[in-house]
Amino acid sequence: MVAADIPPDRTDAPTTRIIHVGLGGWGGDWERNAIPPVGEVERVAVVDAHEPTLRAAQETLGLPDDRCFTSLTEAAQAVPAEGVLVTAPMDFHVPVALEALEAGLHVLVEKPFAGTVAEARTAVERAEELGLVLQVSQNYRFYPGPQKVRELLSAGAVGDLSVVHVDFRRWDHDAPAETYRHYRFPHPLIYDMAIHHVDLLRMTTGREALSVYAKVTDPSWSKYSEEAAAVLVIELEGGLVCSYRGSWVSRAPQTHWDGEWVFEGQDGYLTLTGRGNDGPGDDEVRLGLGGKTAEPVDLPAVDVWGRSAGLRQFARAVRGGAAPDVTGRSNLGSVALMEAAARSAASGKVEPVEQVGGTVA
Repeated sequence: MVAADIPPDRTDAPTTRIIHVGLGGWGGDWERNAIPPVGEVERVAVVDAHEPTLRAAQETLGLPDDRCFTSLTEAAQAVPAEGVLVTAPMDFHVPVALEALEAGLHVLVEKPFAGTVAEARTAVERAEELGLVLQVSQNYRFYPGPQKVRELLSAGAVGDLSVVHVDFRRWDHDAPAETYRHYRFPHPLIYDMAIHHVDLLRMTTGREALSVYAKVTDPSWSKYSEEAAAVLVIELEGGLVCSYRGSWVSRAPQTHWDGEWVFEGQDGYLTLTGRGNDGPGDDEVRLGLGGKTAEPVDLPAVDVWGRSAGLRQFARAVRGGAAPDVTGRSNLGSVALMEAAARSAASGKVEPVEQVGGTVA
């Protein structure tokens, strides 16, 4: 039985040993919530260059000294492993990925993969040269709502698409400005949040973006060092246009993390929302045809979702199974759109999206 044939409920499947790099807030969340549901993975060591963060994680996880390191290279030499999970800050994604690849280890890296296509491509090309898996954790793909929308659009359920609307509204503004790192994240709306949505846009429509216009809307009272909110107009292949409105400082009714989507077509429309606090139970897709009120669509059942589902794909790919849905190369189109949006926010102009080749994942 090859890895790709392993049923999802098998508890005796072979494990993939991983080293986890980056144990801050999000890395800790991976340890608590994303790694434990995946029985096909064994986290064999942890790495963080910041000694206090490493020791705090060591205490929380109850790990011995010989499983905790400040250097990935040191960890790879000391502990047998097949892969590396990278949840360090974005600026370290590609350097750590390259270090792992040079050590002969497969890589699963958090989003955003990198701040530029050029940087991301260095890791993509090196992984391909070495024949190693390089996967990006675009976890919003691994929920039943977006997967169902992709299926329905591919089948022509609403006819030819005319426009896509996306709204994302969250209030993330109560933490003290001097202690909350998110306020200082580069392009916090575009890089840290809209990257999810533009990746879902490519996934659901099966089209690459050609250009983007971004207008940031920073209120005078925002604690964010860069854009807290933005409006994007995205042109995709075939003349399809997407309007995107996102905000970290919205007092309007809050959306789920997926946001609220409307796909309008010749014969009808689809709506999508999901990724709430209750996992896939919050996903909802509605289909309306011929001017009739949209009705709920049955969604596929999933046993694992989000980051855990991506991690299981990674484990199986490392063991010789099917390639993951989001390889480093297939994710370049999302990075390119994200990068162009940030460039447009600075220039005030419509900016072309670099065409990176390959097929839409």
